[in-house]
Amino acid sequence: MSNLFLFGRRRTKKQRKREQLQENIRKGRIGEDIAVQGASMVALSKGRIAEVERTGKGSDYRVRERDVITGKVKRSYLLEVKTGKPKLSRLQKKTKKKRKNYKVTHVDTFPFA
Repeated sequence: MSNLFLFGRRRTKKQRKREQLQENIRKGRIGEDIAVQGASMVALSKGRIAEVERTGKGSDYRVRERDVITGKVKRSYLLEVKTGKPKLSRLQKKTKKKRKNYKVTHVDTFPFA
């Protein structure tokens, strides 16, 4: 990122931070979409249907894999999606420690971002 606009006007530090935050949010959303599609594909390869629902704090999604024929839940886990090289927050670490079915997925958004 350059410190200058196209015509030489300087951006303030606040503007650069705002732009970086918007870029991080955009990459995060792309990464979440990739991870949700991946979870669905993994479930389909096992002959199951994946129900993915957004959760509140502590994780991004709850994934339930249901049997296609019976409709019973075969596997349920919490999914946390990370893009780049971030660390888990305190709440995420706490949730991971309490729950054995907590899965952290690191996604590279390079080709899409």
